[in-house]
Amino acid sequence: MSLRIIFMGTPEFSVPTLVALAEAGHEIAAVYTQPPRPGGRRGLDLQKSPVHQAAELLGIPVLTPPNFKDASDRATFAKFNADVAVVVAYGLLLPEAILQGTRHGCYNGHASLLPRWRGAAPIQRAIMAGDHETGMMVMKMDKGLDTGPVALAKAVAIGETMTAGELHDKLMQVGAALMKEAMAKLELGELPLTPQPEGGAVYAAKISKAETRIDFTRPAGEVHNHIRGLSPFPGAWFELTIAGKPERIKVLNSEKAAGADAAGTVLDEALTIACGDGAVRPTRLQKAGGKPLAVAEFLRGTPLARGTRIA
Repeated sequence: MSLRIIFMGTPEFSVPTLVALAEAGHEIAAVYTQPPRPGGRRGLDLQKSPVHQAAELLGIPVLTPPNFKDASDRATFAKFNADVAVVVAYGLLLPEAILQGTRHGCYNGHASLLPRWRGAAPIQRAIMAGDHETGMMVMKMDKGLDTGPVALAKAVAIGETMTAGELHDKLMQVGAALMKEAMAKLELGELPLTPQPEGGAVYAAKISKAETRIDFTRPAGEVHNHIRGLSPFPGAWFELTIAGKPERIKVLNSEKAAGADAAGTVLDEALTIACGDGAVRPTRLQKAGGKPLAVAEFLRGTPLARGTRIA
């Protein structure tokens, strides 16, 4: 026996779950993903999503409707006559016709311990908030934003220096195994559903460009969390004037350090920078258009004397 599944996902994060379900012997009737987007060096070529590419390698039909407003798209979904839809970072809000368009409904793999960090950026927000733990959950979707009952959960520790990129890679593997387990239980009629707690809901708003600049007036712990929560993308940054021109410098890794001075002041030759309380030391940086560099290599090309003020 196996389930007939419609898979819905878009980024790299979704791919391990798709592969795990296919390898488990389930029939993937179709894959839904976001339409190809402009990409390449000049943004002129249309780039298929990672899920689109993975589905083609697996020989699975791929559909890319921009939304489900068109009745024909909803009808096509229903014609697959699927047992269940599995959704992992698809990128669209699903209407009721889709949520109820399979025998068992839609199950979502979400990268937080709900109800904390509902919404678009749970991985980044957990780190930026200084959380020591997050996880993956499989939940049955309803009309709300990540409000449905939870089927399975697995907690994951967030290390002191773990970046959003590292946590992303950990969670996507945990999520694949958890969804594989959930679908096995669903097939046997043994998948539990538990309503989310009434309290404790926190929303993970999409990361805006306006909040990526590093504010060294904040305490060192908050600055450190801000840096690693935005690494590697979109990247937290500060501005330097190089050869008379302002240039953004991304900080991809950092560590907390001792020291005090006016916020934004370089304290030593290792690029320790004073914060509103304490200090941080960037350990890996990247100039615009350049490659990531360890701090020592960065300073060889861009020396910053003690006392330099960073904006």
